[in-house]
Amino acid sequence: MRRVYLVAFYVLFLLGSGANASEQQVVYTLGSGDKVRVTVFGEEDLSGEFEVSGEGTLSLPLIGSVDALGYSISRLERSIEAKLEDGFLKKPRVSIEVLNYRPFYVMGEVKEPGSYPYVNGMSALNAVALGGGFTYRAVKEKITVIRATDATRTPETIPPEGVILPGDVVRIEERFF
Repeated sequence: MRRVYLVAFYVLFLLGSGANASEQQVVYTLGSGDKVRVTVFGEEDLSGEFEVSGEGTLSLPLIGSVDALGYSISRLERSIEAKLEDGFLKKPRVSIEVLNYRPFYVMGEVKEPGSYPYVNGMSALNAVALGGGFTYRAVKEKITVIRATDATRTPETIPPEGVILPGDVVRIEERFF
């Protein structure tokens, strides 16, 4: 019986420890340059592929400009449904799928710094690999990221398995000896 309690405690500890909290709490938000497919069920003329403009909006048929910058997919779906329901359709159902994510950037002590296309589920180590891997001067234990969604642009240190999102800037520091 004591063993059952210990196992239960261990499972609760792992769940509550926040070991994967950063991965679980990351919700993708749209930004300029993202391309999405908007499907309005039963309304082919209102459906299509659209790009989030530099101002952070989508220009949709019938309802015009819709704010998208910083919106999650589900929030944007609800926003479009509300606009369509306001005098255009009865009980519209909208589905949104991201077709192309905006790029992320890798800087510092990698062999090929630059911008790279985002792939869903990207980790910091994947980003470094896309950048050609670490140089011999790299501090491999210190990966910093500036989140595209952070208005203060404050760098944060993340583990190699830390989540990278579109628009993020990943920086690998240089060691001095």
